[in-house]
Amino acid sequence: MAQFHSLKVTDIHKTIRDAVVLTLTPDTPDAFDFTQGQYLTFRRDFDGEELRRSYSICAGKDDGVLQVGIKKVDGGAFSTWANEDLKIGDVLEAMPPMGNFGTELNAAAEKHYLAFAGGSGITPVLSILRTVMQREPRSRFTLVYANRAVNTIMFRSEIEDMKNRFMGRINVVHILEQDAQDIDLFTGRVDGEKCALLFKHWINIDDIDTAYICGPEPMMLAISQALSDHGLSKEQIKFELFASGQPGRAKQKAKAAGAAAVKAVAGKVTLGGESRSFDMSKDMSLLEAALENEVEAPYACKAGVCSTCKCKVLEGEVEMLTNHALEDYEAEAGFVLSCQSYAVTDKVVWDYDEAGH
Repeated sequence: MAQFHSLKVTDIHKTIRDAVVLTLTPDTPDAFDFTQGQYLTFRRDFDGEELRRSYSICAGKDDGVLQVGIKKVDGGAFSTWANEDLKIGDVLEAMPPMGNFGTELNAAAEKHYLAFAGGSGITPVLSILRTVMQREPRSRFTLVYANRAVNTIMFRSEIEDMKNRFMGRINVVHILEQDAQDIDLFTGRVDGEKCALLFKHWINIDDIDTAYICGPEPMMLAISQALSDHGLSKEQIKFELFASGQPGRAKQKAKAAGAAAVKAVAGKVTLGGESRSFDMSKDMSLLEAALENEVEAPYACKAGVCSTCKCKVLEGEVEMLTNHALEDYEAEAGFVLSCQSYAVTDKVVWDYDEAGH
């Protein structure tokens, strides 16, 4: 089952006007031994409805704390509550860290990492940056950070402090959409054209070992394509797309009276060592089917962006509509995002335990 743990809020501080950094102390510390770049999935009831939201860990592996950054989103119930009403001493519920955004580090490595972050996409990148500085003392890091204006830059002072502390190892390029800067290249949106100019004048792409991208989907896709066009392989490009709330699949319109019902599928799901069988519709995702049949399946974004609902299909075939979270090797091994996967065959068997839940 999806295991949630209690975490006590021990500190809250503003990084910008509409974003907070929470310091958390879990009741089961061993379960929250994170890898740089991972995220936590929180749950809370709002007016009788359970909401789950994922927020990236911003602390480094060696910082000795567990911290997440939460930026207030217009209309966002959880982010608004966290920014306006959450207090020190309150207790949150979250699943253990998840995600594969980070890469394995080596103390003897001499690498050059490149990261593009947009807005609150800085949170997992900051965790990676902090960890690289500590665990790979001969590696360097270039950060391209896109924001609307100076006053919207999350962790601005923290990033500057790191630049001063690790002199010569960190290079930061701020791209501001609204505020004019001394260099025209650093004003505007980050797109393919902007990337090409950055690679021509500021960043030697041939010197980059691994690139990280985290931010809104249009920006992420444009940067990923630009990196590929300039010689980076697919394996060198890591991305973390923030959920935008897009539905995975539009619900079908109600069928006219007398229309044939959608053929039922024989479903079987395993979680926590227990299996449950039931009939389900082909118009229902694997996640929806599990939840409807009282299986506490893990999930967060329901948009194919995070990997919280990952499972393995053991029998039958499914159609996965959206995938912004799984690596190619995971998909080839039979793993799917259950929120985006719909039965194609008349029987489907899937297992959450195989995905490490």
